[in-house]
Amino acid sequence: MRRLKSVAVVGVGLIGGSFALALRKAGAVSRIVGVDRDRQALERAAALGVIDTAADSASEAASRADLVLVAVPVRAIGPVLHDVALGLGPDAVVTDAGSTKADIVATAAQELRAGFARFVPGHPIAGREASGVDAAVPDLFRGARVVLTPEAATAPEATALVRACWEACGARVTEMPAAAHDRIFASVSHLPHLLAFALVSEIVSRPDAAELLGFAAGGFRDFTRIAASSPEMWRDIALANREALLEEIDRYGARVAVFRELVARGDGPGLQRLMTEARNARRAWPGGRRSQADE
Repeated sequence: MRRLKSVAVVGVGLIGGSFALALRKAGAVSRIVGVDRDRQALERAAALGVIDTAADSASEAASRADLVLVAVPVRAIGPVLHDVALGLGPDAVVTDAGSTKADIVATAAQELRAGFARFVPGHPIAGREASGVDAAVPDLFRGARVVLTPEAATAPEATALVRACWEACGARVTEMPAAAHDRIFASVSHLPHLLAFALVSEIVSRPDAAELLGFAAGGFRDFTRIAASSPEMWRDIALANREALLEEIDRYGARVAVFRELVARGDGPGLQRLMTEARNARRAWPGGRRSQADE
């Protein structure tokens, strides 16, 4: 890919910071400008060398950028795109790192207007237990998947640039429609997070919660690990992808009802059959060998 003169990163946390570091390590950018609502995080990003300079607003950062990455919580993307549009140059490309896509596409069309053709929706499937710019690392995306969901109106050269940037970060890039993305991630990401939050919420609501948690071991810890994620972020994701998530909740509820019925009937063979099918599928899943938080 061509070396970019300037990249603007709005949201210099784990994802935005790691993107900046990865591009710098790849020699793909000359200057990185950061924007963040948390001034201390912005100062920390500069001190760590994640960004070269800080801007006071997204519009200021976008004014001279070849590429703008919006890496903020889903519900904050609309206002950020509004500000980006105020300073965006005619040839600049905008992308995001949101965990939902159909809602962001609709918002981008409204906020970017003429610049919508140069907006490439994206979702990097990567993360760590820690968050914030101090957790940012240049190799976060190496081997990770990144999904792009360009629209029919998206300029091919814009998609090509964003793809090249993620590949320079070491990612494996896939393209699909926004609706397909939201349906897939409702099942394999958004639902598991909701279930983890729900299980912990149910346990801690009991009078003997302290005793129960005192005996909790590896199974509970592993199942509920992602309940330690940001409630703000996952609230926004759940509401943004409401319809697809509700369908997945209903599907899961129906399957739990099947397991409940087998337990109630004392049907050992039936229970073992379903558990064996699940175990075999889990063992055969290549992703099962990775230990990585996702979004």
